Amino acid sequence: MRIGNWVVMALVVISAGGCAQFHPHPLSPAKTVEAFGGRSLGNPALRAFMEKNKVSAPGVGEAWNLKALTLAAFYYQPGLAEARVKLLAARAGEITAGERPNPSIAVTPSYDSGIPGNFSPWLVPLTLDWPIETAGKRGYRLAKARHLREEARWNLVGAVWRVRSVLRTALVDLYAAKGTETLLARQAGAQSRVVRMLEGQVAAGVLSSYEVTRAQIALDTTILARQATVGRYNQACIALAEALGVPTGALKGVKLCFADMKTFPKGLTESRVRQRALFNRADVRSALAAYAASQSELQLQIANQYPDIHLGPGYAWNNGNAGDNQWILGPTLTLPVLNQNQGPIAQAKADRKLAAAHFLTVQLSALSRIDSALAAYESALREVLTAEGLLKNLRRRLASVRAQVQAGEAEPLALANAEVAFNAGARDRLNALIKAQQALGRLEDAVQSPLTLSPPALHAARTAHTTDEDLKK
Repeated sequence: MRIGNWVVMALVVISAGGCAQFHPHPLSPAKTVEAFGGRSLGNPALRAFMEKNKVSAPGVGEAWNLKALTLAAFYYQPGLAEARVKLLAARAGEITAGERPNPSIAVTPSYDSGIPGNFSPWLVPLTLDWPIETAGKRGYRLAKARHLREEARWNLVGAVWRVRSVLRTALVDLYAAKGTETLLARQAGAQSRVVRMLEGQVAAGVLSSYEVTRAQIALDTTILARQATVGRYNQACIALAEALGVPTGALKGVKLCFADMKTFPKGLTESRVRQRALFNRADVRSALAAYAASQSELQLQIANQYPDIHLGPGYAWNNGNAGDNQWILGPTLTLPVLNQNQGPIAQAKADRKLAAAHFLTVQLSALSRIDSALAAYESALREVLTAEGLLKNLRRRLASVRAQVQAGEAEPLALANAEVAFNAGARDRLNALIKAQQALGRLEDAVQSPLTLSPPALHAARTAHTTDEDLKK
């Protein structure tokens, strides 16, 4: 009995030495709200993260462009942090899949008072169960876990693109609202001058009040549109803060650079963009990894038809005069008599068909989105060229009328009307630019090309708040 106790205690101590310990991390809604309220673009940790990823953090008074804002969103966005943790969980699942089953030991003391001449009736049997997996089950589990980890990695890349897409959309909306408000203010000023001049002509009796009323209606319409644009600007600021993962107050006093809103990469319109997109799109690669995982799962379930082997050597010792020593060698094998794992195999086959169908659905949807986005982008670029040509002609006309007024060959009213027409053309050009930027955003989302988001930026998004060791392949 004493030997059995020592054996059990030794095994408990050995096994407990490598056990993980629980450390509570309670969540406090009040503290998380307080921490969110303290976020800012001037956070030293954020600036260090940006510098680490070769992006210069704007200094005081300097403007934040799309590239810098993207790194800030990668640092703060909780949705991206959730996708990173899912990747870590998939990595932990790979570790679990590679673990071998632990052996077990049983100590079952028994009492036998009928042994002749033995002063101690106690027997101490020790039985060991050592499981041995067969048919390559561990390898199939590992293969499935690796594919699931790959799926989680591409899901993280997809989350990165969604964060950037939402951020870029918010920045385009803010640019549109700010530019539109500026042009509407100019338009209102020009229309106000037209109204004053027409009122003067009415007072002189050379014009009917109808013309003044029509001009006043146009002015009031412009003022109303400007007020609505101010509201859209405020909403765009809120949307930009949400896309960054910071409170709205964090954008107070922050200068923004909209230079990216005036550039249009031409390489995205090349025919090879479709092939590049299908190779880089996160949802396509994720669906492909999910299909590979379903293949490994089917292999695992087929292997489960073959039972594992359990080696069960044992020893029993009688502490007495008899000095009995009993050795047992007992292999155990499950008999596949009542079922041969047909149910799980059928389920795995169905899951593989489902994964294949899902992959084809995702792939065809990606092709459709790419073709549609390419056509819309090319059309939008043509509209930009047309609007710029129109604005160029309006500018020439405005300069000509201004020269005529200075020379006394035209009335000031003609100049005011030319300014109204020019400002309207400027709004048309701005709308064309905004439409083209929106089309470019949809094309970037469809293509997910490194031309618009570099591999270093993707790496930065993957490793924010984690270490490379955490996300190692």
